[in-house]
Amino acid sequence: MLKRVLPLIVFAALALLLLAGIWMRKQDETLGRNPSDIPSPLIGKKAPIFALPDLHHPERVVSNGDFAGTPYLLNVWGSWCPECRTEHPVITELAKTGKIRVVGFNYKDEATDALRWLGQFGDPYSVIAADTDGRSAIEWGIYGAPETFVVDAAGVVVFKHIGALTPQVIEREVIARLDALQGAGR
Repeated sequence: MLKRVLPLIVFAALALLLLAGIWMRKQDETLGRNPSDIPSPLIGKKAPIFALPDLHHPERVVSNGDFAGTPYLLNVWGSWCPECRTEHPVITELAKTGKIRVVGFNYKDEATDALRWLGQFGDPYSVIAADTDGRSAIEWGIYGAPETFVVDAAGVVVFKHIGALTPQVIEREVIARLDALQGAGR
């Protein structure tokens, strides 16, 4: 008898687990959370210090100090990254609004490839730090591209997004945080 009922019990248990997972996912979506988001240990902490060559002018150094006193969005990208091509029009539109300074962080890329890519798709960045060997990226917890950080005027990381930015993420996460920062600064 147990041999006949055991498969039914196992099936019912698996079905319950599946339904619980679906229900939990719906709860996350209802609350506006993305269960695939990986929390960053940098949130609420000072942004890691970096000093890297400027992609357009390698003799110049780009550092966090260049952005002191103003919020900025740090967008990690590479010419080798297919998703970066997908998000590039979104970054371009955000930069055009002037709501936040958009800083590029060119990750593990050859300068000639990166410059060719920008020539093809446009350059929305106010400045681009070139991390050709990926060492500075380690401090930021970057492990791929695209990734995006929002840093407030005090140099504190307030948001991290892994993957391509969408207009919805810009509105719901980036702009909402900027509005909150401006409201807190009044």
